[in-house]
Amino acid sequence: MANKRTLKRAINGICEELFSECIAASLYGNENHKENAEALLFCIMKTQHNYIARVSHPEPGMKAKDYFKNLREGFSAQVIEIADQINNL
Repeated sequence: MANKRTLKRAINGICEELFSECIAASLYGNENHKENAEALLFCIMKTQHNYIARVSHPEPGMKAKDYFKNLREGFSAQVIEIADQINNL
């Protein structure tokens, strides 16, 4: 298991990349998708805040290894979903 600082940096880096890709797609894409892009930017920020908070405060009663494995898998699934939405802009 990586330490919490490394995990937070990775989450922040991935969310920054998603945010910049979404902005680029909204600037160079179709004008009709502006509202979708704004909603997607909000979703990225909300996801980042949610997962950073979950790293800092793990669930009591659950093994740390299992908790962080579940956290990484959930974050990866959400990142893939957001990336698909960016590709559809």
